[in-house]
This record gives sequence, structure tokens and C-alpha cells, in this order.
Amino acid sequence: MGMAKYDRLLYILNLLRSRRTLNARRLAEECRVTERSIYRDIISLSEANIPIYYDNGYKLASGNFLPPLNFTLDEYTCLILALESSPLARVGCKAETISQVKAKVESGLSEITREQKKISVDVARVDVGMTIPQRVSTRFYSDLENAISNRLSVDLEYDSIEHGLSSRTVDPYFIIFRRHAFYFVGYCHLRGEFRTFRMDRIKRLTPTKQRFTRIKSVTAADYFAGSWELYHGEPVEVTVRFRGRAARVVATSQHHLGEKTESLADGELLYRVTVNGTEEIGRWILRFGDEAEVLEPASLRQELGRIGQFLKRTYQQK
Repeated sequence: MGMAKYDRLLYILNLLRSRRTLNARRLAEECRVTERSIYRDIISLSEANIPIYYDNGYKLASGNFLPPLNFTLDEYTCLILALESSPLARVGCKAETISQVKAKVESGLSEITREQKKISVDVARVDVGMTIPQRVSTRFYSDLENAISNRLSVDLEYDSIEHGLSSRTVDPYFIIFRRHAFYFVGYCHLRGEFRTFRMDRIKRLTPTKQRFTRIKSVTAADYFAGSWELYHGEPVEVTVRFRGRAARVVATSQHHLGEKTESLADGELLYRVTVNGTEEIGRWILRFGDEAEVLEPASLRQELGRIGQFLKRTYQQK
């Protein structure tokens, strides 16, 4: 009989700290559950801001490429409920430690989450598993893990949002969980460059017998270092002026490891960051509406201006 999920997650973390070559099959054997359960556990840990990646075994991500720890209200309430419902919370020697952990979580909340927290009073009804998918397809994971460990190219049939269905040969480097989904990074022979592939868009995956020589400089620790989230592109410096509530929200939380902020008069904030490509950061800026103004680069300023004109034409009163 397998252990309870709460205990299993802690056990998996301990295994990953001490042993660095465990694949899903070995973790499943250690925990006495199915591989599908292990993939769901990895999602649970990742959504709790403990990113894990696969590179010749599942590993805990080092701090130099972890996303900023900005809890949403759902994440905060789930974490607090998990801490308070733990049996350790009722043990004298650990109760104080759990209180300290809760205090640290509270201190790390962004201003917007603090405001939402004041409004929300129904914490007791939160379903701890509500953000965890009930079904995780494991169809290609084992083959891909094996290909990464043995440096074998794979033939893919992949349904890209941009290009549609295509066949390609890829040299896989590592698997990682980001933005609520599994991705793998590899060198795409069709495009002649490294690409990020979302696992649930793979329609067919066939390992080949063709070995590839891995480029040592391409690692999980560095690959996403310049990205806002996932996308890649040419490095570009983005400068944004925030005002009002947006300035306060941005000032009280970290959004990128390389960001720099400067307080201006009247409570405004100047935000600078260098990212690879502007599509993802552009979407983030749009969330702040008329309280954010892009100063540089001109291309992003023009693109958001075009979107603004479209919104004005679409939603203006007739």
C-alpha cells in the first residue's frame, strides 16, 4: 500500500535532495505508486513553487533560475491550510516552527494578494487539490526521459500553435514544469535552433538510435535566465513607468531576477529589465491598463499602442 500523498511529497523532496538520477519509474517504485501519480506529484510540488526539472534524473531547481515567489490568493490559502492541517501543527516542538513558516509566507505576499486576502473570508472551504489536474498524460514521458539520459534523438509529430502540425527530429536536453504545464527543451533539426516544446502538444514521439553530442553550455539553470517566462528572442531592455496602484503592486514584489526599480515623484515607479523578446512582458504590462506606460523600446510601445487603438475602437460607446 502506498503512503499518503502529503507524506509522499515530503519523501520525494528528500529523495531528490539525496539522489540525483531518479526517473519517474524509480520514484514510483520507491513510493509504491504508479508513474502517473509521480507526474501528478511533480505538478503539485511545482505549483507550490518548488520547481523540478529532468536532466538524467529529476532534480530540484537551483535558486538562480527559480521564478519569483509571488503567491496568488489561491496558492496562499492552499499553503496555509496545508500547514494548519498538518499533524505537525499539533506537536509542541514543531508548532512553533510552523508558525514561523506562516509568518514568512505572510511577509512575502504582494500588495494585491494582501488586499484580496482581506476580502476573502472563506478560507476553510478551499480545496487543496483544486489546481492539480486530475489526469496527466504520461504517454511519452518515459521514452523522453530515456532519450535524455542516453543522448538519443527523437522523431516528433508536434502541434505548434504558430505553425500547426509538423514532423521534426529533436535532440532532447531536459524536461521542466513551467506555467502549469510540462515542457521539454531540445535542439530542433527542422528549425536549426533550440526550441521549447509543450508536452501535451506532442502527437507522436519515437526514440531513434541516433546519438547526439550535448552542448555543455545549454543547461536548465541558464536556458530561461533571460526569458520573461518561456519565450526566447533577442535581448532587449524594457523600461516602463508605473503609476497609482500599479506602481505600489510592482514595487512590493519581484517579477524578474534582473529587474531594477526607481521611485519617482508622485508615487510613480520606473521599472527596467532586460528580457529575451517582448511578447510575454507585453502581456504582463497590459494587465495594468492605463497605469503603465512603456518608454522603451519603441517597437513595444508601438505594439501596445496598436492594441490600445483596437480596444478603443472595439469597446467605445456608439
